[in-house]
Amino acid sequence: MNTITLSQSAAKRINQIMAKEAPGSKLRISVNGGGCSGFEYAFDIDTQVKDDDLVIERDGAAVIVDEISAQYMEGSEIDFVDDLIGQSFQIRNPLATSSCGCGTSFSI
Repeated sequence: MNTITLSQSAAKRINQIMAKEAPGSKLRISVNGGGCSGFEYAFDIDTQVKDDDLVIERDGAAVIVDEISAQYMEGSEIDFVDDLIGQSFQIRNPLATSSCGCGTSFSI
């Protein structure tokens, strides 16, 4: 099984966000049905890690992904991009056959 990775820029941004949240808070990324292309990523702040959650850590930052969502994200890199268009988390998912301009929707 491939792993989900976190880029250095994503880890830095997550640490900045979590510094303003309650102690023990982590970024939770999940895959939900819907969106422009069939699936969409959801980003939430969570303080609870469940037994079957995958926890991805880098440079003190932690991301939680539930077991079902992890199957749809296998081999992905979570990145944070700051460019002329704006700032956003981007998930480079090798399983996605297409994605949408919104950046959070994809199909497999």
